[in-house]
Amino acid sequence: MTEASAPTGPTEADVDRGVTRPATPLWLAITIAVAFGVFYAYDVWEAVGNLVGLNIYADGLGIPITGAGWALLVVGIAVPLLVFGVAFWLGRRRGPLAQVVILLAGYALVQVLAADISSFFQLGGLDLS
Repeated sequence: MTEASAPTGPTEADVDRGVTRPATPLWLAITIAVAFGVFYAYDVWEAVGNLVGLNIYADGLGIPITGAGWALLVVGIAVPLLVFGVAFWLGRRRGPLAQVVILLAGYALVQVLAADISSFFQLGGLDLS
């Protein structure tokens, strides 16, 4: 075989053998996103409740919440929103099982970060001195 007769790209037979995944129907993708969105929204609601509740509790004790405390409370609100957005974006062109797995992994990450944030307040906060 000479260099001139060597194939330079994919042949018609190679293209026919390619396996393509069917796209997830729009109604199924929306159903999956809404189902997981409820769980993520609950975490946002819980974080807002922590922000309001800890503010009222600190005022009742007559002590202010530090800047680091406010930052952690705001991060607690932002994290579920950001993680859901990233998980939805990563799963947008994948199959339904992959979408479920990505959104579930994102939800697990949100739960771990929420537990970490709440542990800062339960263990006496951050000691940056």
